[in-house]
Amino acid sequence: MDAHRKDTRSSDIPGLCRACEARHRGVCGALSASQLVSLNKISTRKLIGSGAELIGENQETNSYANIISGVVKLTKMMADGRQQIVGLQFAPDFLGRPFRMDSGITADAATDVNVCSFPKAVLERMIKETPELEHKLLEQTLKELDEARDWMLTLGRKTASEKVASFMYLIATHSNPEADPDSARFQLPLTRSDIADFLGLTIETVSRQLTRLRKDNVVHISNNRHVEVPDLSALAERAAL
Repeated sequence: MDAHRKDTRSSDIPGLCRACEARHRGVCGALSASQLVSLNKISTRKLIGSGAELIGENQETNSYANIISGVVKLTKMMADGRQQIVGLQFAPDFLGRPFRMDSGITADAATDVNVCSFPKAVLERMIKETPELEHKLLEQTLKELDEARDWMLTLGRKTASEKVASFMYLIATHSNPEADPDSARFQLPLTRSDIADFLGLTIETVSRQLTRLRKDNVVHISNNRHVEVPDLSALAERAAL
């Protein structure tokens, strides 16, 4: 009887949710079928073009979103107008900070991005009702904290060569985590200028290090943006991972 109830609940899950990475690997995996149905009724799927702003720094928060596909660039603005890229988010990351009145960062679409957005009030009510959802959000927050600490090491201690290799490895392993674990193919989500900003390097240094990786057959780059990594372990070694 328990198995029958489980099957019935699974069959009640909305079609869009069944195929969604945010349900299988993201925060929505903590929701029951009935909660997914309720959330699906008031959620909105959006395609955001590359370069468009998703969240403005200090903007009042009215909704949250799951990233379904694409890469989101997070930046912070300094008092004199300078900006710093402080992170990247990928599918199925959760976009937003529950229980905050506004956003502390700017989130822009680094590539075309598909998101599933839902009202702030609805999700925060579900968080209070569902300990598993709160746990999932905490898990993601701690994962982001660990990644930020790793990136502090990259920026503070690694050589220029290791920094660029670390960036390429980050994109390779996050762009399509369900693909071949030994190799990867992806489109660079950032321009050379943005990569330099993210790594604290000059554009010329980034270009030289990418050329070096290409000449050593660690990566193959075509059309300036399409990248193939035939051996992820070789890239990881160059990144000092």
